[in-house]
Amino acid sequence: MSHATNQPCIISVAITGSVPRKKDNPAVPISIPEQVESTHEAYEAGATLVHLHVRDEEERSSSDRSSFAKLQEGIRKHCPDIIIQFSTGGRGRSFEQRGAMLDLRPDMASLATGSVNFPTTVYENPPDFVRTLAQTMLDHDVKPEIEIFDLAMLYSTVDLVQQGLLKEPVHVQFVMGVKNALPARREILEFEVAQLQKLLPSATWTAAGIGRHQLEVNYWTLEMGGHCRTGLEDNVRWDKDTLAKSNAQLVERVAKLCGEFGRPVATPRQAREMLALKPAA
Repeated sequence: MSHATNQPCIISVAITGSVPRKKDNPAVPISIPEQVESTHEAYEAGATLVHLHVRDEEERSSSDRSSFAKLQEGIRKHCPDIIIQFSTGGRGRSFEQRGAMLDLRPDMASLATGSVNFPTTVYENPPDFVRTLAQTMLDHDVKPEIEIFDLAMLYSTVDLVQQGLLKEPVHVQFVMGVKNALPARREILEFEVAQLQKLLPSATWTAAGIGRHQLEVNYWTLEMGGHCRTGLEDNVRWDKDTLAKSNAQLVERVAKLCGEFGRPVATPRQAREMLALKPAA
């Protein structure tokens, strides 16, 4: 299955996440200043969307609203037109905490539409919580990025559209390579993209490969006409023997791949248009 296209590719960078620590790779940005600097470097390298988590002083995942506010303010100052996406992920965060920063009105926020097993825990997203979070995003004019860890989540997304809790065109991300969830296999991605195009034909999509699968998923996505995600949240290594030097280094690799596949790197303005977002203020 090949979808040759010269459509610009949106490069998303997930700079920190909730799992990697400095002990895993000293380049993982933890503090607000580190995250702002890392985002700016990645932006200069071609990233047009940044996916954000915040941490506490002990590097643990946090939902602190003031930290999200300071981080958004710093990124807006140095990268005024980058698309800012907050994580509503659940590691170490209560249901109430996970959407408490959405009133800061980032451009986007993550929304997993179901629960899934992770390697050592369950990523819980009960139906009532998903509907509440989707409604909160509607209330604050925040566009969800639908996180697909399992096939059922795609069909749950269609249900949310039919219920009026998601506006079209939706944007989804297929997350591949998490143990106990979607394996990183091209035929699975091809099937899911085909289903997405059948069920939600106006949708846009990205795929993220976790760990050693990051680069191969980037290849598949570029060839199939989707958008790419990279960054130290998903993969702290450059190759099996070497740690990545920075988020910018990983973005630069994807930008180079875009050229090899005849896909221009999307500008911030193009990315906003493709995702049906408002122009930068």
